[in-house]
Amino acid sequence: MAQYDDMNGMKATFRTLGCKLNYAETSYIEDKLRSIGVETTDNGNADICLVNTCSVTEMADHKCRQVIHKLVKDNPQAFVVVMGCYVQLQPQKCSSCSSFWVLSLSSGCLDLVVGMENKGKILEYIAEGIARKRQQKSGALHMQKSGAMRDIKTFVPSCSRGDRTRYFLKVQDGCDYFCTYCTIPYARGFSRSPSADSIVTQAKEVAAQGGKEIVITGVNIGDFGRKGGENFEMLVKRLDKVDGIERYRISSIEPNLLTKEIIDFCAKSRSFMPHFHIPLQSGSDTVLKLMHRRYDTKFFAEKLSEVHAAMPDAFIGIDVIVGTRGETPELFEETFEFLSALDFAQLHVFPYSERPGTQALKIPYIVKQQDKHERTQRLIALSEKKRKDFYRRYCGTQRKVLFEHTMHNGKIHGFTDNYIRVEVPGENAENLDNRLVNVVLGDFNADESALKGTIII
Repeated sequence: MAQYDDMNGMKATFRTLGCKLNYAETSYIEDKLRSIGVETTDNGNADICLVNTCSVTEMADHKCRQVIHKLVKDNPQAFVVVMGCYVQLQPQKCSSCSSFWVLSLSSGCLDLVVGMENKGKILEYIAEGIARKRQQKSGALHMQKSGAMRDIKTFVPSCSRGDRTRYFLKVQDGCDYFCTYCTIPYARGFSRSPSADSIVTQAKEVAAQGGKEIVITGVNIGDFGRKGGENFEMLVKRLDKVDGIERYRISSIEPNLLTKEIIDFCAKSRSFMPHFHIPLQSGSDTVLKLMHRRYDTKFFAEKLSEVHAAMPDAFIGIDVIVGTRGETPELFEETFEFLSALDFAQLHVFPYSERPGTQALKIPYIVKQQDKHERTQRLIALSEKKRKDFYRRYCGTQRKVLFEHTMHNGKIHGFTDNYIRVEVPGENAENLDNRLVNVVLGDFNADESALKGTIII
């Protein structure tokens, strides 16, 4: 660890954009820096600034640039590191001094750009870069550690807690699907995962730290182990046996990979919650074909029926993309009608954003921005109706709630097994933090974001 001696006592600040996977990876890096004596700060005096970027939409790209600009402005002497999906997709823009990336500040531009394959070595690169920059004495360093998609083969483990009780455990990275609208395979490479043994070891470490809930995350988690002789069902069964972990939640899983065997096991398991996040993307079979998705609406509806048959109380969240190329007004209405008839708890609605290099750009029909906005608002309203209808089913019932340590307006919040947000007064917050407590669910709170709860002593 002698190579990191010069970094002991330094201060670092972190910014993460995008998905839970990015947050888990940033947390992993933060923990590594902390282990060599680097402190975390947000007071504008950081020695190291690290930004983990997202590139899922054009707005995400814009946000990346805004965040970097502000960080450099607030920390003018810092060593600036940028990593993540935007870096992998646009390495030339990030590493060069083009007008696109040069910040209109005296400090110049970036010191270190790290692609997906090299993020596991980021501490080495930061240490090397800081030493070189000290010798250089002025100006940005412009180190680039990124490569082509075909070179992304390494799996870097990540597990984060963040500011909540739940831990996010990465079990898989990359994707082999190449949906026409998506850049993820180009940004993160082909699907890969570690051994089930290594994941179980990490879960045991979470339990040793006092963690009670783990969200299993990745890009395409249902693909876990496929290239190594294991599978996601095997992993789920092994995690269920880890002492100390009371709850697991399965993050986004493709409907064609959520097998009946997985559903049936979760229904009878000790620790897997009745909570699924299943991407649909469109309720029109025509649009699904244009997207190159691997199922149709009939299959998706049957999958939800399988979940409800095994777990009648299950919370089901669904991803939908609005305004993709080819989505005519008639095809959007098919989506709206399909979703209206489905039994689910929440929609995650994403307005379509064109991404360079994707096959979707070859589809001729383009949805106007105003139409895209109106469709988005209709689906958000439908989502709110579905969520409130789901919550109402449980008013007056008793369920166990795992409370989080964060406070909001004098209230402490937590979630039931089936992911209903519950609010109670925060007078005994310290005694409730990270505890499973029996609660009677009442009516909605003031802003209808949660149900008010009464703790059973």
